[in-house]
Amino acid sequence: MKTVLAACAAASALVLAVPSPAGAAHGMLIIDGAAHHSPGGCFPLGDFVPPVVSNYTDSVVEVWSGYDCTGQVDWRIHPGETYHPDGNRSIFVP
Repeated sequence: MKTVLAACAAASALVLAVPSPAGAAHGMLIIDGAAHHSPGGCFPLGDFVPPVVSNYTDSVVEVWSGYDCTGQVDWRIHPGETYHPDGNRSIFVP
């Protein structure tokens, strides 16, 4: 009986566990004051106001020269850093 209860408890724990999205960084990325929790993928930067990006994730964020993470990587924002991209159009979080 103990074995059955232990197996049921273990199965319940697996069902209730909520994994973070695949490929997403753990933590928070703040772009122009907007918080993105467990971010992943490409994010656009504003056209009219100089952007500010604060990286509170466990990943290095890439700053791209073009829209939709195209062109070249001009800078990398390491965890705990804040950066003011100048003339860049997008950022990528692996």
